[in-house]
Amino acid sequence: MIEVKNLTKLYGSKVALDGISFNIEHGKIYGFLGQNGAGKSTTMNIITGCLAATGGSVTVDGKDIFKSPVEAKRHIGYLPEIPPLYLDMTTVEYLSFVAEAKGVEHEQAYRQVNEVMELTQITDVANRIIKTLSKGYKQRVGIAQALLGSPDVIILDEPTVGLDPKQITEIRALIRTLGETRTVIISSHILAEISEICDHVIVISHGKIVADDSMEALEASMNSIGKLSLTAKCSADDAADILDRISTVENYTEELAQDGYSRFAIEFSPENDPSEELFFTFAGKNIAITDMSHQRLTLEDIFLKLTETLAEETAEESTEDYAPQFADVDDEENEEQGESEE
Repeated sequence: MIEVKNLTKLYGSKVALDGISFNIEHGKIYGFLGQNGAGKSTTMNIITGCLAATGGSVTVDGKDIFKSPVEAKRHIGYLPEIPPLYLDMTTVEYLSFVAEAKGVEHEQAYRQVNEVMELTQITDVANRIIKTLSKGYKQRVGIAQALLGSPDVIILDEPTVGLDPKQITEIRALIRTLGETRTVIISSHILAEISEICDHVIVISHGKIVADDSMEALEASMNSIGKLSLTAKCSADDAADILDRISTVENYTEELAQDGYSRFAIEFSPENDPSEELFFTFAGKNIAITDMSHQRLTLEDIFLKLTETLAEETAEESTEDYAPQFADVDDEENEEQGESEE
């Protein structure tokens, strides 16, 4: 449906997107996840034809967004982070205007406007001036305008930002309904939102794609090594001696040894959980296990693990890149000041 290849965007010397590539298939809800400033909105704006790219290509249903923008945009409905609303219009006036701007035939426009108002549950504010609506209703009007023209893909940039808990729940339910008949792409930095709504997640960090997979596959791959924490009432040497004898323990690390207790982080193959053998072996040695708990990475853990290494590398590169520039600026200022004094 949408194919992005080697997409690059520069703002002066700053790299906002660094040659990213991914595909969007029909009939799924995609989560575009990243920290603030990671490049999410830039990507959304380029895909929808609102922003030019420095390099790369974007095709929508085979139509190039740069070479054939009108044809490509017919397939996309877009809600930016700030809804493009005309606040002095009523809801129905605004949606009728958008339908006309999108080239919807007059006979179909009336029907479509009523359909999207019903779908987004805003018929009760059809004749209200938009500026008098709550934030939640404004978001719904924004989603309604994205649905006009019957696009195959709906792109929503931070659709629940600034909403209260009740409004967030309602908007998420609406997005799930849209996903039953359309492809939906949600840009967000809220992990719980992506986890709750989306079938597939694309993680972006510092302008680079660091993950592109289904929610289940991503969690499975990041939890491919089983981990558990074990605390026993014995010395570290005694505990290590037991761990060395259990074949299903692939690796272990001592974390604590004091006051007669020792704690170890243990790694194992998920198919060979050593918990039961550990319990009976320590019990057979008359050693009490005071705590044994499995450690599984949450979506938050996975997100941090995927992005923290790249963040450190980027920070180092930035330091290297900018240090000489500051020195050059100081030299130039000194030279100008000297010339001025002369």
